[in-house]
Amino acid sequence: MPTIKNTTKKPLNVPLPGGKRLFLGPGKEGKIRARADEHPPVAALVETGELEIVPDTGKSGGKGGGGGRGGGGQGRNPTSTVFKSGDG
Repeated sequence: MPTIKNTTKKPLNVPLPGGKRLFLGPGKEGKIRARADEHPPVAALVETGELEIVPDTGKSGGKGGGGGRGGGGQGRNPTSTVFKSGDG
């Protein structure tokens, strides 16, 4: 997935295919679908210099993703917490 970056000092409202929009604050980045960077409004913003396509650094490194729920019993319904009661 390509990443785009707002290179301006103002927030941008980027029109994407399918009637969707991506709101990017100044200097912020966002991921878009593979073909969305070819969408005419996105291409126009890249051409004017308001958006920059950030090269994909690959899948190694970064913030990892995927993988279900992390846990350790934290959150709304902890399941591994044990409370002792009684005299001991």
